[in-house]
Amino acid sequence: MAAAPTSHQLAAGAPWSSLPRGGFRALTDSAPASVRFSVGRRRAARLEVKAAGNIFGDYFQVATYGESHGGGVGCVISGCPPRIPLTEEDMQGDLDRRRPGQSRITTPRKETDTCKILSGTYEGMTTGTPIHVLVPNTDQRGGDYTEMAKAYRPSHADLTYDLKYGVRSVQGGGRSSARETIGRVAAGAVAKKILKLKCGVEILAFVSKVHQVVLPEDAVDYEALTLDQIESNICRCPDPEYAQKMIDAIDKVRINGNSIGGVVTCIARNVPRGLGSPVFDKLEALLAKAMLSLPASKGFEIGSGFAGRKLVCTKLVVVGMPPTNRLTISNLFPGTDLTGSEHNDEFYMDEAGNVRTRTNRSGGVQGGISNGETIYFKVAFKPTATIGKKQNTVTRDHEDIELLTRGRHDPCVVPRAVPMVETMAALVLMDQLMAHVAQCEMFPLNLALQEPIGSTNSTPALAPDLA
Repeated sequence: MAAAPTSHQLAAGAPWSSLPRGGFRALTDSAPASVRFSVGRRRAARLEVKAAGNIFGDYFQVATYGESHGGGVGCVISGCPPRIPLTEEDMQGDLDRRRPGQSRITTPRKETDTCKILSGTYEGMTTGTPIHVLVPNTDQRGGDYTEMAKAYRPSHADLTYDLKYGVRSVQGGGRSSARETIGRVAAGAVAKKILKLKCGVEILAFVSKVHQVVLPEDAVDYEALTLDQIESNICRCPDPEYAQKMIDAIDKVRINGNSIGGVVTCIARNVPRGLGSPVFDKLEALLAKAMLSLPASKGFEIGSGFAGRKLVCTKLVVVGMPPTNRLTISNLFPGTDLTGSEHNDEFYMDEAGNVRTRTNRSGGVQGGISNGETIYFKVAFKPTATIGKKQNTVTRDHEDIELLTRGRHDPCVVPRAVPMVETMAALVLMDQLMAHVAQCEMFPLNLALQEPIGSTNSTPALAPDLA
């Protein structure tokens, strides 16, 4: 027979206020043994509010802030090493490459994107304290987005922000706008400078595809590629012939109020060996996360990849010169179509006594750790969601409507995405460089197998009083 109810038992559906004096403890004390449970004494809870999703990195940490049509955007960099020469000019170059209104194939919004360092430096040197960078917004047009307060733009973040937060900033997409990447680019410029000073790392990205115009894999020499080649045209494709084809494709959809997507290829040269922290922080995993955090990004592949025609590369040995890490094309195959014997990167000893790979289908990363070869990967970007054509959508009141969006937007995002991709690569490498030094160089190295970071680079670039 079931136990008779007591005055301390809680009826189904009864409010919490009907609990006896003493709460759950009194209730469980009077319950049958078969359903009795223990409730320990609770300690005072410590409530913490974390800036979820707005901080990148563990050692070289970057927090971005700001919205498209707010007072400004920027970042706070924590963990930057002290005594590094740093001024606004170090950041402004990449910010100018990212800024809107730079050519006819980008958004016509006019912003100078002039940055200001508010803290973290003294007399042109980093102090080791947080670096605060601000870029004011000066060309806001909130009135262009009045209809977005009622209707959801197709393939935009309007609906999902409402579903998650129950409120959103309407003007310009708010936090989901690519204007947020200003803070990333400013921080990435700092990371790029430190990587170059410490170990000679060079990071370059370029447009390799716009819509159906694809730059052939053998058109670019990864080891000879320069920034001047990339910046020689408004599309940021290093091959003049294909650059013009890409520009023509963008012009065509721009005039018609439409948009197209594309691919950005990125290379990182002279990356130290040993970067990456298996298993969950493998270098390619961190790069993938970083790239897919960029607005409009939809795909990532590294090395031989998995989709379409992929690079199967061999070393180029120049007669009369020592072997280099230069890549040349032998065949083009999808990486997943190869057998293990075809895909494996065989090792050899170079003239300096270093273990190298004869091919680089791994893309410079093996087992989640950099192996010293050139890192190369690709990032796919979708067509810009906001277009000048009528589209079917729904309102916040769940009514079907036809929407014609206004505002100023890129007909193709990839030309301006180039410095953003470089930035995220630099932030990943900088963070992993600091992680590696903190863990693996705290005590003497096993010099038979390891080499100290920066040992192959002339660090006097830091100046005598900083080295």
